[in-house]
Amino acid sequence: MKRSMTDVYDQKIFLKYMIGVILVLLSIGSLFYTNNLVDKLEEREEREVTLYAELLRTLTTTDNNENVNVIFTVIQEAVDFYQIPTIYVDENNTNRANQTIEREYPPNITPQQREKIIDEQLAIMKQEHTPIPVELAPGKTGYIYYSNSFLLTQLRYYPAIQLSVMLLIGYLAYLAFSSARKAEQNRVWVGLAKETAHQLGTPLSSLMAWVEYFRSDPNIEPYIAEEIEKDVIRLEMITTRFSNIGSVPTMKEEPVAEIVIDFITYLQKRVSSKVNFTVDNQLAPEQTTSLNKNLFEWVVENICKNAVDAMGGIGDINVTLQSPPNTNQILIDISDTGKGMTKVNMSKIFNPGFSTKKRGWGLGLTLAKRIIENYHSGKLFVKSSELGKGTTFRIILPAQVIED
Repeated sequence: MKRSMTDVYDQKIFLKYMIGVILVLLSIGSLFYTNNLVDKLEEREEREVTLYAELLRTLTTTDNNENVNVIFTVIQEAVDFYQIPTIYVDENNTNRANQTIEREYPPNITPQQREKIIDEQLAIMKQEHTPIPVELAPGKTGYIYYSNSFLLTQLRYYPAIQLSVMLLIGYLAYLAFSSARKAEQNRVWVGLAKETAHQLGTPLSSLMAWVEYFRSDPNIEPYIAEEIEKDVIRLEMITTRFSNIGSVPTMKEEPVAEIVIDFITYLQKRVSSKVNFTVDNQLAPEQTTSLNKNLFEWVVENICKNAVDAMGGIGDINVTLQSPPNTNQILIDISDTGKGMTKVNMSKIFNPGFSTKKRGWGLGLTLAKRIIENYHSGKLFVKSSELGKGTTFRIILPAQVIED
């Protein structure tokens, strides 16, 4: 079964979202695993400090403590090795920090500064963990306060950093994917447009020769040659439009209202007579903007012809031109009384290959958006649409400042 361009485009979007979902799932799985690992390490450090406190109590309360002293030294070295910051507060409220904290002291520190640092660390430890009591004798109890080791602290923040990195990688991959896809589309559109212009060149030259032949034949009515010439001129304009795609078009300061009104007048004679066009021009006659006339008329034509199709050849098309104060913008609204669009179709209407018509390539509005945004530094979007009532497209162009 033949797949449409829309199907292929939707499949690529689905694949892109699937990659994103997989990255998120991997990140969440890693987050839970690392958190579980952190919890186990935190429990182990708490046990080591508890054992340290128990041995300290034994050393204090046991007369024969030679063997205990050896074990205590080993445990204390283990606590220092894992860099678990601890502060012992005895029954007289005297503070004593272990080597992990003391190694962080700045050089040439005074006793007063040392006490201040210990007090600051102690205040932090009191908020982090419940102190472990050390019963020295009946009625005399000391306490060991502690913080997580530097390794444990790193592991606790690692999942968030890892998730951020993976999201960043996913975002960069998305940008690369989108950029590659847009570059590929640009090459296709440019190649198609230039090839079309090239292919039209030969029959156009032949048609011009036939026009001159008809004019020179007295047996052929003159109006026939004139009508054919109008169509040939129209084809030449279309060829010029296609040849301008992919190259930098020539821009000129043009009177916007005049161009739109003239083109709507021209277009009205070439669509269904049951379509009524109205133009509400609120622009000053001297209001201009930088335009490529051929390409801009192509945009208006695409929007209007889509409107005619949406109305089934019967209805009203209203074009409003305005420039709100203090905006330096020209707004062109093209409204129809057609069948309208769903929100889903509104989000896809400018996608290449998307079309609500049974016959159509789905390229007209895509090219129109590129012409306005890439060449005219403007915007083209669906301003509003309601099922059964119609749709309004809006073109925004930068306005040339009118000097008082």
